Amino acid sequence: MSNVLAAKEREKTNLKHLRDSGDIPAIVYGNKNTSTAISVSNGDFQRVIKEVGRNGIISLDVQGKKHDVMLSDFQKDPLKNEIYHADFLIVNMSEERQAQVRINLVGDSKGVKDGGVLQQSIHEVTVTAKPNDIPESFNVDVTNLDVGDTVTIADVKNANGITIDQDEEEVIASVLAPRQEEEISTGEQQDGGTPVNEEGRETSPSSES
Repeated sequence: MSNVLAAKEREKTNLKHLRDSGDIPAIVYGNKNTSTAISVSNGDFQRVIKEVGRNGIISLDVQGKKHDVMLSDFQKDPLKNEIYHADFLIVNMSEERQAQVRINLVGDSKGVKDGGVLQQSIHEVTVTAKPNDIPESFNVDVTNLDVGDTVTIADVKNANGITIDQDEEEVIASVLAPRQEEEISTGEQQDGGTPVNEEGRETSPSSES
């Protein structure tokens, strides 16, 4: 199966040596189990995440013992752009849980073509759903947005039929008139920029074990 990721339990070891050998140190926890220190192949990890997506269910095979898990957190070396630690959360497939889902703006806005500026106010939303129903991301079509128009949480909620745990009136994106955009205080992403921790999904403890 494409979602199976083999793992090995690990004792205290030199993490640099482990990474140099092509493995990623990780932990698996949850479902009333204490956390277990493991390691996974970097290549296999990348393949599985590519197959199932950032919010997908992974069948983690720890030396013959399988768990349904989600990738709850990871740490990446910003210079090498390499994953150097991962956290896997054991999930109950029949229970709903909260998760963070990324928002992607798609399409060329009418308002931008007329000289306006597209501003994305939020880049991810909190949802509640069963693990298999949690999407990797929401695509929000901004093609029909004119200058002065907005798209809100309600628009995404109605389009996807999933519980979003945020105010329906919260603005996701808007098209500003050029002069209005210039007056906005600095610090906000424009044109659908992405946050630093774009792929962050859930808040969970993350420390190397």
